[in-house]
Amino acid sequence: MTSSGTKPRALAYALVVTAVAVIATASAGCGAGPPRQHGVTGPTATGAADFAGPVDIGGGRKIYLRCRGSGGGGAGPGGPTVILESGLHDSSDTWSITDVKPPVPKAPAVFPGVAAFARVCVYDRPGTLRYTDPPALTTRSTPVTGTRSLSAMTSDLDKVLTAARVPGPYLLVGHSFGAMITRNFAQEHPGKVAGLVFVDGFGTDLKELFGKDWPAYLRLLNNPGTAFDSDPGFEKVDIDGAIRAIGAAGPLPKVPLAVLSKTEPFATAPGAPKELLARLEAAWPQVQRSLVELEPQTPQFLATGSDHYVQVHDPDLTISAIRLVAGRSVRPPR
Repeated sequence: MTSSGTKPRALAYALVVTAVAVIATASAGCGAGPPRQHGVTGPTATGAADFAGPVDIGGGRKIYLRCRGSGGGGAGPGGPTVILESGLHDSSDTWSITDVKPPVPKAPAVFPGVAAFARVCVYDRPGTLRYTDPPALTTRSTPVTGTRSLSAMTSDLDKVLTAARVPGPYLLVGHSFGAMITRNFAQEHPGKVAGLVFVDGFGTDLKELFGKDWPAYLRLLNNPGTAFDSDPGFEKVDIDGAIRAIGAAGPLPKVPLAVLSKTEPFATAPGAPKELLARLEAAWPQVQRSLVELEPQTPQFLATGSDHYVQVHDPDLTISAIRLVAGRSVRPPR
């Protein structure tokens, strides 16, 4: 938890929904404890020690990485390292906060909860939003300007894991557009991936389901109405190119997969286009079903009462899904 005097604060920004999402981050860092800070530029994230600091990925750039836990437990000895990938515009903070209603417990948040049974890492993509008061763009990773490609984002993930010598194989957990990054990583590096969990993930069929309204949706995705939209360092992504990249890449590796899906409407800013949001809500269950169908026997967990931020509103369910896939990943290969 934060200090006892810290009050819940409304902040955060919608990813797939296109507009500002209001999340009461009552337990920022809940259960995680203060990370050990390192001013590092080399391969230091191996082993069981807690780690938090910048990692030099080359080209004059550094990416903030945080790792905790030592494996074992539900994943079993030698289980995969869990990598938590945030959605569009979000820093790694979303994995260390909770905003729950009974009977869902306030603690632990996903990051410390997974650390209880596995090695787990999070990182800040450049230009993403910190859940601070007031909100701010992360300064923990080197800024990058311009519209980013999915391949560049996937490459960054590979670079930071390689430079920090984070042991594989990896169980990749992607929220919203983060599911596109983890999916592409699995396609490009199948030998490094042991499992996948999509947390209300973005799917490639969303474009087709939107039809003629797709251009308007894309504009809102990259310009969701935050105070940072015009900042040259604010994360913007070539969504059309990302969909093409998934289609052009190889197949997913035959690894266990789980899908968590919301049941409540996206949280949106006042004045968000109602017709556009209605189309999004109608399309979203189909997108989730398409993700389930990527692999045989993929369970789909409906986070009843949760909006798009399932990991924030249902951290225990998210942790359980990760534990399930971790357990399945250590079984003999199919």
